[in-house]
Amino acid sequence: MKSEQTDFECEIAQLLVSSLNLALDPVSIDPEEPLFREGLGLDSIDMLEIALAISQHYGIQIRSDDPENATIFASLRALAAAIKARRA
Repeated sequence: MKSEQTDFECEIAQLLVSSLNLALDPVSIDPEEPLFREGLGLDSIDMLEIALAISQHYGIQIRSDDPENATIFASLRALAAAIKARRA
């Protein structure tokens, strides 16, 4: 069963779709599904693009060598939570 996106997760989903030019509706992204490999099937280049878009849009840095990246980019929900935590 698909989880519902929060408003902030929807905002992040729209950022992902636009920055990666994905051919899908942002609301169709399940916030609990993995972003990489299975799930959306993104790769490490996509991760860099997402980090750049987040930096430009929210003013926070997610470095490519951050040991938390596997957790941060685990899902849309995890990414939204990490952005909120770093903005606080």
